[in-house]
Amino acid sequence: MMLSDFDDRLLMLREAHKALIKRPNEPVYPGNGIYIRYTYPVLTAEHVPVEWRYDLNKKTNPYLMERMGINAAFNSGALKLNGKYYLVVRVEGADRKSFFAVAESSSGTDNFEFKGLPVLLPQTDNPDTNVYDMRLTLHEDGWIYGIFCSERKDPSAPAGDTSSATASAGIVRTKNLADWERLPDLSTKSNQQRNVVLHPEFVNGKYMLYTRPQDGFIETGSGGGICIGFTDSMEHAEVMNERIIDAKVYHTIKEVKNGAGAVPIKTEKGWLHIAHGVRNTAAGLRYVIYAFMTSLEDPAKVIARPGGYLIAPQDGERIGDVGNVVFINGAVADDDGRLLMYYASSDTRLHVAESTVGRMVDYCLHTPEDTLTSRGQVEERIRLIKANQEFTD
Repeated sequence: MMLSDFDDRLLMLREAHKALIKRPNEPVYPGNGIYIRYTYPVLTAEHVPVEWRYDLNKKTNPYLMERMGINAAFNSGALKLNGKYYLVVRVEGADRKSFFAVAESSSGTDNFEFKGLPVLLPQTDNPDTNVYDMRLTLHEDGWIYGIFCSERKDPSAPAGDTSSATASAGIVRTKNLADWERLPDLSTKSNQQRNVVLHPEFVNGKYMLYTRPQDGFIETGSGGGICIGFTDSMEHAEVMNERIIDAKVYHTIKEVKNGAGAVPIKTEKGWLHIAHGVRNTAAGLRYVIYAFMTSLEDPAKVIARPGGYLIAPQDGERIGDVGNVVFINGAVADDDGRLLMYYASSDTRLHVAESTVGRMVDYCLHTPEDTLTSRGQVEERIRLIKANQEFTD
């Protein structure tokens, strides 16, 4: 029976939630040799605790209705601390407002559980209307920095325009993922900023940031791609010069725009970047995830650009609030080389793809770069086929 009494409903809710949290996640083999997907998302709206959604007081909620619904749990920063995996998740309520919440797991691939309370984000003098997509950087200065998108209504919008918005890079820092200090938003010459990531080490004594300048809230316009810039301080972060290191390119997976994703991972061969690219289709924008590498000596110098995407939406991942999208803003590299890439699908749920740092370095260094023409790509494929002939029966 759909409608039962309060106590029965509460028991069902709690049992269903517990079963979801404890459900083991299984890898899906054989994969493509680069990474493997897992059977289930690691986080969904249903993972959010019952107490965050329902009024559990019989007197004020006798029908045990969901008073504050959750729509999605997706784009998440990621970090490993004290042997556990932590995600700072974008949780979106039924009211469309997003907020941050911390989820914890011992395995990194399943049993993620939200901890404590949702993050009550400190405000600047210009309060956020909406916040989302935090990148977490454990910096060599000892702080964990969170850089996120702070959305506000565009003050220059014409009267009656209730949709135009501005995007800024909000900044917080913490030592424990529980106590958050708000710093002033990043200051740049660009009209708007999204997808800003802090490099985990000083570069020539300065903080280095990956930015994505854009002319409008959605359109990059003259923005051009992933840029780098430097600031002397994160307490008053100011980047006055931005230089493109990974440009958007015609007729590629990053034709419309691209942006930094997870915090770069240091390897023996260079810095591993896992980013997102966007192209337009007859069905709308298509987001995919791709990788590239930069030099250890000069993190602003790209040394490898494997052609094509790394992860694209498939099967049920294509379906959600914003379909045909995968997006990443968090990854964790274990000491033993295991690499967990946390990617969201269609602005709805969060998944994990497992690889190793060694595999990803091999992928970046030995996958052919996009030649940018059909003829060039066919020539590359023929080279591959002919090289394989001695191994073919």
